[in-house]
Amino acid sequence: MQTPTTSFDNLQLVKESAKDFAEKHIRPNVMEWDETQTFPVDLFHQMGDFGFMGVLVPEIYGGAGLGYQEYVTILEEISKVCGSIGLSVAAHNSLCTNHILQFGSEEQKRQYLPLLASGQWIGAWGLTEPNTGSDAGRMQCVASKEGDHYILNGSKNFITHGASGQVVVVIARTGDLLDSHGMTAFIVEKGTPGFSAGRKENKLGMRASETAELLFDHCKVHKSQMLGLEGEGFIQAMKVLDGGRISIAALSLGIAKGAYEAAVKYAQERHQFGKPIATFQGISFKLADMATRIEASELLTRKAAELKNQGETSTKICAMAKYYASETAVQIANEAVQIFGGYGYSKDYPVEKFYRDAKLCTIGEGTSEIQKLVISREALKEH
Repeated sequence: MQTPTTSFDNLQLVKESAKDFAEKHIRPNVMEWDETQTFPVDLFHQMGDFGFMGVLVPEIYGGAGLGYQEYVTILEEISKVCGSIGLSVAAHNSLCTNHILQFGSEEQKRQYLPLLASGQWIGAWGLTEPNTGSDAGRMQCVASKEGDHYILNGSKNFITHGASGQVVVVIARTGDLLDSHGMTAFIVEKGTPGFSAGRKENKLGMRASETAELLFDHCKVHKSQMLGLEGEGFIQAMKVLDGGRISIAALSLGIAKGAYEAAVKYAQERHQFGKPIATFQGISFKLADMATRIEASELLTRKAAELKNQGETSTKICAMAKYYASETAVQIANEAVQIFGGYGYSKDYPVEKFYRDAKLCTIGEGTSEIQKLVISREALKEH
């Protein structure tokens, strides 16, 4: 599938569109959504009108038909304002929607992509289980074949949009434990008998991005809902996660920039000993380190996006971008709180939320430790 070429002018238009939307529709509600753990479903329907819910989906399926550079830009601008909304946009696009786009049949694409790309439907993606996070090969959610159907039993947890999503791509075990060809992906719609949402997580950060359990109790799914062939689910999931890591890198970059910009503004306005604290070396050196790490994170993320656009092998660079940008987001949010001093610990100022939101970036879609394993494995292959 050919990806549209990115032009500077087009990227600027996309940036301004995402920035304006975030300022107008997200910023006024950020703290209310965070405090009440409200997942603003209507906002995501609205974002569909702007093309933010089907960024990578070709226009023939109702999407925006854009590439990964535009996708990074959209996520960055939204996440500078609210990491929770950025996370949900990332999960919807990169995981559920992109899995169907990459591996769905033509019939499946025509059925589901227009609904997802328009924002009419919100998508979820189920790989993680209560006892299998990084160790996905030991998943206990099983799908047993019965005639033309599969019967799903088990659960998934930490699933973004687990309760509100109208459709989920779920990976279930159809073979032996630890067999990379023993798992299969299925599209399951909300309302399917035996499929329900469980407990909603009460989280430290990303509180406006819904996270919930998925429960399968003798859930009957027709074989036509299978993505690709039986046994391909795990291999598909690993390829989907490559693109997903770019989205988490972009999310991290946005959070880091949001925290940095708030810190710079405060350091120029806050006076101590008769002058702005930005003029003190202790603060200015922090800002220098923050700016440098952001620049490095952006270059890695943009390189990963470009490789993805060109259809080239990108596993190592995607993992590098995700690892470095997510750790950067945590460090910069931490330093931003320090620059704000006591006010940084108060909910009256923005950096405490960046601080809480950033940590998830080092965990979701593969922990930092897993990224190091991926990077080292790929690097050793090259030598």
